[in-house]
Amino acid sequence: MSSTPEVLFVCVHNAGRSQMAAALLHHRAQGRVTVRSAGSAPAETINPAVVLAMAELGLDLSQEFPKPLTTEAVEAADVVITMGCGDACPVFPGKRYLDWELDDPAGKSVEEVRAIRDEIDRRVTSLLAELAPEAAR
Repeated sequence: MSSTPEVLFVCVHNAGRSQMAAALLHHRAQGRVTVRSAGSAPAETINPAVVLAMAELGLDLSQEFPKPLTTEAVEAADVVITMGCGDACPVFPGKRYLDWELDDPAGKSVEEVRAIRDEIDRRVTSLLAELAPEAAR
């Protein structure tokens, strides 16, 4: 792993779970981890309920947009975290892969998205404690 670990969050549409995870890790890591997100079939826009739920934490996703999953993004990552992207994510030797089973926020209310956001935040905090212990405090 490089001196600054790189994490790639992947879900199908890159409109909900992976966007929340990337924003939360970026915020918590304060530059100690490089964070990217992508989707195997990117949506047009980020889920509005996700934008609202993240705004409640002071994290602005209104200027973010779904990005396509690329082989280069996977190659650059030290840790690839999938969230329901199935077999669409390329697998490379030497990479650490985690699959986080989380509800898809698509079509859910802000109240329902909050629970997903909070679970992602717990997992992100735990991951950060492993990758950059000094940043997790």
